Amino acid sequence: MTWFLEPFALGFQQRALVGGLTAGVMAAVVGVWLVLRGMSFFGDAFVHGVLPGIAAATLFGFSPYLGAALAALVMVAGIEFIHRQSSLKEDTAIGLLFVGMMALGVVIISKSKSFSGAITSILFGDAFGVTQTDLIQQGVLAAVVIATSFVLYRPLLALSFSRAKAETLGMRPGLTHALLLVLIAAAVIGSFQAVGTLLVFGLLVGPPATAALLARTVPRMFVWSVLIAAFSVWLGLVLSYHWGTAGAATMALVAIVIFFVTLIGSWLRRSVLERRATGTAA
Repeated sequence: MTWFLEPFALGFQQRALVGGLTAGVMAAVVGVWLVLRGMSFFGDAFVHGVLPGIAAATLFGFSPYLGAALAALVMVAGIEFIHRQSSLKEDTAIGLLFVGMMALGVVIISKSKSFSGAITSILFGDAFGVTQTDLIQQGVLAAVVIATSFVLYRPLLALSFSRAKAETLGMRPGLTHALLLVLIAAAVIGSFQAVGTLLVFGLLVGPPATAALLARTVPRMFVWSVLIAAFSVWLGLVLSYHWGTAGAATMALVAIVIFFVTLIGSWLRRSVLERRATGTAA
């Protein structure tokens, strides 16, 4: 038991756990909609898209949350502008801005005197540097994201399966899509301190993807996604403490490993059932 409790004996370790759990749950809830809509690539691009804003905030000394929000707004506006003003598909616009925004972020942060430390903190997070103020801000964002996600449950569910059906039901899919983008941005903004802009994607997609393998209904998918995200954060921090590895990276890695273990387990189970069915038929 000591092996599991020792990593959380000190205050900064407890704050890392709370910050990671908050980020994980928030990302897991939003991630369900990303997986259902097949928007994982967009989520990845969005995670990179906030980098210039956070970099500028670090360099010029203003709120990184404000910087990330402004960068997210530019990202969404840029995608819409390219999509509407050209014959290019949306994924092309996402790809262009994905690379462009990340490159801009690195260029901005390279002007910092502590370039290496700043870029590492932004990209990979500083789980053990989470403060009480960070937790409060993160908690407020998480409450808004989770509450909004469930208020929009029916419109988002309809949009996930058919945009045309959502329009028929009078659910305004355009507005629903825009609000989903806001939820993604808020989840990324609220998570970057604890797990970093790059590694938040592991919690944004890993737990929901695993939940999709385990659950047959959307409500159960939410439950599985949140449980897996919380377990990934806890186990990731425990392993990080004992192995001496980066906390945020270990959390994200655990989430991805769980997905592949579940996938292989599902495949083996289907193989056994198919063999039994074949044997019975013979």
